[in-house]
Amino acid sequence: MLNRRHIRIKVLQDLYAAIQSDNTDVAIGQKKLMQKLDKIYDLTIYQLSVLLEVRDYAERRIEEAKKKNFPTPEELNPNTRFIENVFLLQLQENAGYQEKASALAINWVNEPEMIRNLYNALVDSEFYKKYMAAEQMTYKGEKELTQLFFHEIVIPYENLHAIFAEKNLHWADDYNLSSEVALMIISSFKTGWSKNRALPPLFKDDGEITMSQDRAFALKLFKVVLDNREKYDELMKPKIKNWEMDRLATIDKILIKMALAEILEMPTIPIKVSLNEYIELSKYFSTPKSKVFINGLLDNLVADLKAKGEINKQGRGLMN
Repeated sequence: MLNRRHIRIKVLQDLYAAIQSDNTDVAIGQKKLMQKLDKIYDLTIYQLSVLLEVRDYAERRIEEAKKKNFPTPEELNPNTRFIENVFLLQLQENAGYQEKASALAINWVNEPEMIRNLYNALVDSEFYKKYMAAEQMTYKGEKELTQLFFHEIVIPYENLHAIFAEKNLHWADDYNLSSEVALMIISSFKTGWSKNRALPPLFKDDGEITMSQDRAFALKLFKVVLDNREKYDELMKPKIKNWEMDRLATIDKILIKMALAEILEMPTIPIKVSLNEYIELSKYFSTPKSKVFINGLLDNLVADLKAKGEINKQGRGLMN
């Protein structure tokens, strides 16, 4: 479910950590990178489990209300649409989800207030009221309610950020990334899926025998940047007028080197794609002026490298 931009972000974060701490052993760094990438899926399962815990909480409330000494007619005949949400039950019964949740020993018993608050926020939302009042509901509508609940209420809930950060230090950085993966998993479900249908893998072409192309891309990008960081410094120096290399923002240098790694060492990735990706990432991970600086420097470097015949791309249109 991770796309190339997600992977570039994780490689960027790990390169920054390695360079800042001077732990630039490639093999060790690659191992840590893969471990962190796989942990994103663990966080995704935790996030999905919150949805199911809120559903279970709603069911318990209904059952408890029925057992009152003097239940109201509404409590005796409640609207059970949410607890019977076809998608949520499908996810809850999915064997792959159950296996992963069991391996992580997920348990929200110590967070009753958080679950109650999330439930109350859901019940108070306009999209929930509209969902519960609809005369009929489709599978698409069930998923849309789940997506809105997750996107509008669960993801922004600050206490959840803190809980995950306590469980894994890196999850504070991965929270938004894993949220995107969770939404993609929800979107990928189909009405006909049986409980034995495997959950979508973290990498779309993961296999038991061969390494996925995206895993290979992550490992190669990390290695090429570390192996060639001094070479790329030398390429950059003549292009930086009246400016010392050590005065450049570390994150800017890494973004430029990642772009150079793709342009020089990855023959099937179009130059334009690499340039656009790293200019876009600079908006989120560097200073407001970095976009212009990185764009200008990379354009200059690419022009020189093309003139020297040092860029080798395999396929039509990849040199543009």
